[in-house]
Amino acid sequence: MRKILPFTIIGLCCVAFCPREASALSMSMSPKPKFGYTDASGKRQLVQIIDKYQPKKIVHPFAKIDTNIDPKLCRAATIAEERARAHSHSLCWRFVKEALVAAGVVSSRPTTSLAKQAGQELVSDYGFKKLAVADPYAAPVGAVLVYGASKAAGHVEIRTVDGFVSDFKSRVPSPRPLLGVYAKS
Repeated sequence: MRKILPFTIIGLCCVAFCPREASALSMSMSPKPKFGYTDASGKRQLVQIIDKYQPKKIVHPFAKIDTNIDPKLCRAATIAEERARAHSHSLCWRFVKEALVAAGVVSSRPTTSLAKQAGQELVSDYGFKKLAVADPYAAPVGAVLVYGASKAAGHVEIRTVDGFVSDFKSRVPSPRPLLGVYAKS
């Protein structure tokens, strides 16, 4: 009896843990359902149907440092980040002006009062150039982004490595219409 007991236990363990196909396992391995549609060019497209919520799935890339723009603009972005508050106080253009002056990007403080006028003044008085960038995420570090508004002052922010900064820090750009992205060579 003592010699048979260990063999019985080992045999039962082998049978219990023996790999075999389970019906529930085979059902979960079925292909994911797809949704079909015709795109603008007339091609038939199939996309996977998302059946689970995945927070923070869309990831925007970190900004790149462009060697063609003035390195002082990167310093202005750092200064603006250090001085930024947790929430907006509607002082975006004032904070961006102070960061540009403190970094030595501009020799004197810009005089325009509305944020949506910042681009025109930076180009005409301080040697900035409008970059051919339509996506705020594609702007290089230190670039000044100017947004318009029909009845408001607009908004100005500086692109940082991981977001945007004016009088407050943000991971996402302003929802206002982008007027232009400006940098100095």
